[in-house]
Amino acid sequence: MGQLRSLVATALLLAASLCVQPAQATDQFKTVETSTPQEVVGGMSVKMVRGVANATLGWWELPKQVYQTFHEEGVGMGLTVGPLKGLGMTLVRTLSGVGEVLTFPFPYPGFYAPYFEPEFVWQKERK
Repeated sequence: MGQLRSLVATALLLAASLCVQPAQATDQFKTVETSTPQEVVGGMSVKMVRGVANATLGWWELPKQVYQTFHEEGVGMGLTVGPLKGLGMTLVRTLSGVGEVLTFPFPYPGFYAPYFEPEFVWQKERK
C-alpha cells in the first residue's frame, strides 16, 4: 500500500510539473519590483515544483547518465564512467532540488531561474 501511495504521489508530481509553464521564470533581467504579483507567484510556484521534482526524482540521473554515456562514448565507458557520472548528477540534482524547495520564496538566481540546465531530469541536455 505504501508503494502505491508513493507511485501515485510521484505521478501527480510529474503531471503537475508538466503543466507548469517555466518560461515566465527564466527571465534573467526581471525583478520582483518590476513584475506583477501573478508573475512573482508564478515564479515561486515553478521554483517549488521544480525543486520537489528534482529532489524526489534526482535518482533518475543514474540510469540516464549510464544510457547517455553508453550511446555517446561506447559500451566500456557506459559501464564504467556512466555510473560515476550518474551518481554525481544524482547528488547535484537532488541537492539542488532541496535548495530550490528551501529558497522558493526568494527570486534567486535571476528571478526564479533554475540552478542549472536542463531544469528537469527528463528533459534533453543542450549541447
